Amino acid sequence: MPSIYQLKPAFQNLLRPFVQKLFNIGITANQVTLLAMFISLGLSFFLYQYYLNHAVNGWLLLFPLWMLLRMAFNAIDGMLAREFKQQSNLGAFYNELCDVISDTALYLCLIAFGFINAKLLLLIAFLAILSEYTGVMAPLIGQERRYDGPMGKSDRAFWFSLITVVIVALPLFTTNLQLLGLICNGILILIGLLLSLTIYNRIKNSLKTAL
Repeated sequence: MPSIYQLKPAFQNLLRPFVQKLFNIGITANQVTLLAMFISLGLSFFLYQYYLNHAVNGWLLLFPLWMLLRMAFNAIDGMLAREFKQQSNLGAFYNELCDVISDTALYLCLIAFGFINAKLLLLIAFLAILSEYTGVMAPLIGQERRYDGPMGKSDRAFWFSLITVVIVALPLFTTNLQLLGLICNGILILIGLLLSLTIYNRIKNSLKTAL
């Protein structure tokens, strides 16, 4: 099914000259992976703490900006690993675990907003982890790691970024927090439904390939 992940090859081509420069100065794939995780954790902590005590303002737009930059980080560490022979067993652990840690922290920082349903947000975080787990289980039955959509990592980055843009933009037109909560929680429900479909697709396609 369609997914933003399918745009990855074109994105990598744009980054390739920069990746070559990073390799030339001795930057490794694992360093990029860890740096992206620490920035994600730092930003998540900052946004959560800040919005417990402040009204919505433009600082929240750091979220979609970082989500875009993080996609670049994810592409860069993969290219360094594959194209410059930096693949390692430790790197495989970093690649999967750091993404899950970063995603979970970034999603859950939005719990600071009272109009977002906390239980729904926790459920989405759980489904996101489960979708990645189903992807990494495919090699256990002799298949390649699954990245099927329609709600992969890149897609989740887009939809969560959209939520933050709505949170910043909608109060410019209305002070109705009920409407704001309705829109944000509606998007979360959509993410949840598409995550469930993603989990199904990854299991189904893993088993189909195994036959």
